[in-house]
Amino acid sequence: MDLSYSAADLAFRDKVRAFLAANLPPDLQKKVRNHVRLTRNDYVRWHQIAARQGWSAPGWPVEYGGPGWTPTQRHIWEEECGRAGTPQILPFGVNMVAPVLMAFGSAAQKAHYLPRILNCDDWWCQGYSEPGAGSDLASLKTRAVRVGDVYIVNGQKTWTTLAQHADMMFCLVRTNPDVRKQEGISFLLIDMTSPGITVRPIITLDEEHEVNEVFFENVRVPAHNLVGQENKGWTYAKYLLGHERTGIAGVGRSKRELAFLKKLAMEHTRHGKPLLHDPVFASKVANVEIELMALETTVLRVITRPAHAPGPEASLLKIRGTEVQQWLTELMIDVLGPDMLPFDPAYLEGDSEHAVTGDDTGAALGANYLNMRKTSIYGGSNEIQKNIIAQMILGL
Repeated sequence: MDLSYSAADLAFRDKVRAFLAANLPPDLQKKVRNHVRLTRNDYVRWHQIAARQGWSAPGWPVEYGGPGWTPTQRHIWEEECGRAGTPQILPFGVNMVAPVLMAFGSAAQKAHYLPRILNCDDWWCQGYSEPGAGSDLASLKTRAVRVGDVYIVNGQKTWTTLAQHADMMFCLVRTNPDVRKQEGISFLLIDMTSPGITVRPIITLDEEHEVNEVFFENVRVPAHNLVGQENKGWTYAKYLLGHERTGIAGVGRSKRELAFLKKLAMEHTRHGKPLLHDPVFASKVANVEIELMALETTVLRVITRPAHAPGPEASLLKIRGTEVQQWLTELMIDVLGPDMLPFDPAYLEGDSEHAVTGDDTGAALGANYLNMRKTSIYGGSNEIQKNIIAQMILGL
């Protein structure tokens, strides 16, 4: 395929670059580029800046408030945001539950939720994984029993990203325990302020509160918060996961991290010369750059195909995208060596302006390396993605 941009695409890229240069707050850019942790307000602030321009939901059609961009324009936006160092527009609302609502939601659900998602008036989290139902998601046990005009929900979700900030959860629940496990699941929208919901933090390896356990005890959910048909939630869940896994590839962000890696390797020396000039290390950098270029080509092939929604090819993007992300952090640690060992939570959380070590560039990379171990697990572990590829693409 021809990967060169047309004159119109280049003009669009210039427009995006001008917008980012004029509107990306320097403090947010600094946090992203220095791998410092972002707050809830940081994410909302950037989302709403993009929303005022009409660009917070690049994949949405015009009828729902999206810009109506072509796949190539969406790719350029993603690439330029990565290059500039914007906070991520979190996918849970814009890229995950919103496509499900557009495809399967009621007119009332679309009218209420989509404008709020567009402007980040609601912060969404994902209620999928449970103890004993992670990669084998269809084994979930959280129950929802219909009583009149409400569902009574009891159970537990885990690894729920940023649920401590969430206003709403899109949640898979079991509404029929007496059929094949995939056939008894429904898709509910749950207000996180409902009585009976408890959110407990899970502190990860890098000592960050990013994921949570969520407990439901006789939580009452209005029946009109059921998306689509009862017991058809597995269909909607798979549709959502295709969108999630395509986004996980993260080409734009990885391009920025590759540039950061090269800069880091030029600033650190080995045997009196920049590490990037060391043939062994340079070959490692070249290998990951080649993989990233191949990933970008594959992403463009997938997003520009005529099919309505991402298919099993999204699993390819999820696997290679997360591997590239992890390889980049591993090479950064190779550059730093023992300098990555100091751990400075105050700097990571933004409570101090500079790292206690005096190295603002390297101070966060040890924690970033640990945090990025998660990427090959969330969104369906890479092992499960290989099974999907084997069954649905290779026919094994």
